[in-house]
Amino acid sequence: MTTLQNDTFLRALLRQPTDYTPVWLMRQAGRYLPEYKATRKRAGSFLGLAKSPAYATEVTLQPLDRYPLDAAILFSDILTVPDAMGLGLYFSDGEGPKFERPLRDEAAIQALRVPEPDSLRYVFDAVTEIRRALQGRVPLIGFSGSPWTLACYMVEGGGSSDFRTVKSMLYKRPDLMHHILELNAQAVAAYLNAQIEAGAQAVMIFDTWGGTLADGIYQEFSLAYMRRVIAGLIREHEGRRVPAIVFTKGGGLWLEDIADSGADAVGLDWTVNLAQARARIGARCALQGNLDPNVLFADAPQIEAQVARILASFGSVSAGAGHVFNLGHGISQFTPPDAVSVLVKAVHEQSRAYHGPAA
Repeated sequence: MTTLQNDTFLRALLRQPTDYTPVWLMRQAGRYLPEYKATRKRAGSFLGLAKSPAYATEVTLQPLDRYPLDAAILFSDILTVPDAMGLGLYFSDGEGPKFERPLRDEAAIQALRVPEPDSLRYVFDAVTEIRRALQGRVPLIGFSGSPWTLACYMVEGGGSSDFRTVKSMLYKRPDLMHHILELNAQAVAAYLNAQIEAGAQAVMIFDTWGGTLADGIYQEFSLAYMRRVIAGLIREHEGRRVPAIVFTKGGGLWLEDIADSGADAVGLDWTVNLAQARARIGARCALQGNLDPNVLFADAPQIEAQVARILASFGSVSAGAGHVFNLGHGISQFTPPDAVSVLVKAVHEQSRAYHGPAA
């Protein structure tokens, strides 16, 4: 693998000195880019895109060719793992992902198995191909859904507005839910480790639906299993630390608990006050976030002002502190591409005042 030319993102995650605040965007390779839409059309479907290492490489690099971002993230989907478990992933137009065989009875749950590594070979091949294509420009992030978030889709059979089916199982049959989560934790740890061995230089766990849980229930059914995943991760590869990021959307109540999970960084959604989060977490780990994605529908002066507000909220990036600029959730498919140019430029230019001796 080529020597890394820009490791600012990795150093920020490890709370090491940087010249500026690095920036990347959740869903940065996606439907807001016209070049992505063109590639997806050639691939024929989302799964055709995601399951082709060549196409996945192409769309992963598209935002890097447009913007001076500080990290690339593997183009894939969080539902590749349950798909490899035999649940039959498919996509309906306008309805999002669905499973042909959701987990609705005890027999199906007891029959669930951790997927064989070869069933996800296309993902690992994509990681290796992306690393090669990046030629050391920036680090590559691998990722997975959290055990709880995967379980939500696996039991509901798709997205949900109230999570009634999965929560009913959690409260009625916690033994079955723990069984699913234990297998998911094993599968996610193995999946992320295989991505690391294939070339991922940092990994992120997306706990998209952790914030739907009650206090106490979150710690037992989501955070506990993310802890298991983190404890099982490869933390050194290619001679350097492989940082792990945990992002629970709606998890502002539990920042201290998340910071104690063993992760190197905690992702924040836009509802969290960054200065307060820094004070609560201290030097335990870095922070990532947390611009409201809808800011990108404003004009350039407003985008620049919101960048300034977030950077000021975090404050001086002193020794033992680390901040990675990101959105508080994924970028909207309707975002004007030029707005991202304004954002990235503003972060890079404005953040330098918060770094170094003068900071």
